[in-house]
Amino acid sequence: MSVNLTEKELCKYFDHTFLKAYATKADFEKLCMEAKTLGTAMVAINSSPVTMCKELLKGTDVHVGAAIGFPLGQTTIETKVFETENAIQNGADEIDYVINIGEAKMGHWDYIQEEMERIVAVCRKHNVLIKVIFENCYLTDEEKVKVAEVAKVVKPDFIKTSTGFGTGGATVEDVKLMKSVVGNDVKVKAAGGIRDWETCKAMIEAGAERIGTSSSLKIVEEFKAAGGK
Repeated sequence: MSVNLTEKELCKYFDHTFLKAYATKADFEKLCMEAKTLGTAMVAINSSPVTMCKELLKGTDVHVGAAIGFPLGQTTIETKVFETENAIQNGADEIDYVINIGEAKMGHWDYIQEEMERIVAVCRKHNVLIKVIFENCYLTDEEKVKVAEVAKVVKPDFIKTSTGFGTGGATVEDVKLMKSVVGNDVKVKAAGGIRDWETCKAMIEAGAERIGTSSSLKIVEEFKAAGGK
């Protein structure tokens, strides 16, 4: 697809991100102020500061998104379900959870489906958007296709390329591959290593409908410098 966006439309692609272990209140205040100024879709944070960010973003249409099982995915299904419920109770509008990558590597697709079904069910109950993080840098193309096939059955809102904390981030090839499997049934979010307008544009052209990035401001400035409005 070709990209013909206004600045406002571009900003609605962004999940404006700060997921560092050393994040402080000042970091979240800055993140939320930037998200409000730009009019992003969401702020992407760990689950602990959800209540704080919900208050900081009160009166805006910027969502608060909580990362679950982040960044390794190596907690039990029950733990992820509890963390999801807790984040929603604290005000999360969206959930991004990491699959159990080891279970995928072992080909335990029933486990991956159960995990996805149970977390999606919690989000559906509360009318909260749900995104499933694959962490593609650790998966073969065949494994990426299998997880996407599970998602096509379970139907979360999005499948997502990466946490940004693995050995690699989003690639155009992965976005195209994921989109080719789920079609219009599930959307694709690209995240990890998207730090400039050229890369962002390529991800959107490949089929991504959300962009996870901590470089939203820089991307918007480059977009405007390239003639975007």
